[in-house]
Amino acid sequence: MLLFVFWGSLAMISLVMHSRIRLWWAIVAADLAAVVLICALAYASQITDSKVLRWVHDWTAFPLVIFTYKQLYYIIGPIHHGKDFDQLLIALDRLLFRANPTEWLARFSNPYLTEVLQIAYSLFYVLFLAVGFELYQRQDLSQFRLARFTIVYGFLLSYIGYFFLPAAGPRFTLHDFSKIDTELPGVLFTNSLRWFVNIGESIRSGVSNAVALASAQRDVFPSGHTMMALVTIVLAYRYQLKIRGYVLALGLLLIISTVYLRYHYLVDVVAGAFLALVCVFTVGGVYTWLKSDSRD
Repeated sequence: MLLFVFWGSLAMISLVMHSRIRLWWAIVAADLAAVVLICALAYASQITDSKVLRWVHDWTAFPLVIFTYKQLYYIIGPIHHGKDFDQLLIALDRLLFRANPTEWLARFSNPYLTEVLQIAYSLFYVLFLAVGFELYQRQDLSQFRLARFTIVYGFLLSYIGYFFLPAAGPRFTLHDFSKIDTELPGVLFTNSLRWFVNIGESIRSGVSNAVALASAQRDVFPSGHTMMALVTIVLAYRYQLKIRGYVLALGLLLIISTVYLRYHYLVDVVAGAFLALVCVFTVGGVYTWLKSDSRD
């Protein structure tokens, strides 16, 4: 239901602002197809004993979060006429922390530290999937369903933030994107993982800073990585998962990596932490309300 409401909102925005959003028709069609898919899976899982269908239905929400994220790439820029708010976020960092945090952290850069933090950053999606997997192994799936809802709810809250303050991040504004491999080198996997992250954000490798900036996803404020790492840590400890210690360690490394690796301003991290609190303290009420509303 939560995804349905969000997709409906994206489709409505696309229709109303179709003169600016070039692929508005594709967004509307994709959202409609996603709704049909979810409904078909829900119906099929109820009328059959197929464990495969039931598993697909239970886990489909996670890839659909990424599907939703990619739609923002085609919507946010056009509705703001390409205006970014990086300079505002830079000013807030300087006001609050008396420095540009990514530049300040550069003095501590080390290839081995960069390697560890790039790996941690790249394991973002593995973090909450691991939590979901352990919960799914339990006999009672109610905890899994609430955790799944919490994760989807958290992601959608962060997506809403992107609409208000679209920004590209310090690797383009305070630093030169094309020089990051030489300025912030790793050891073995950093370059490949960095390439993987860039592809996910629609950025081609080997391009100039200006070209990369023009194609980058505006997904900086708030830091979704920070927000969802904290939410996942809370879930791991709330449900006393066996992997909670690993989730805590990886989550904290991931949060540090967001600024060290120049993906985020520090004010993004603060906003992400605040939204994590909002998510954790409101999700129960939203979940209960939607469940009761669906029964009426």
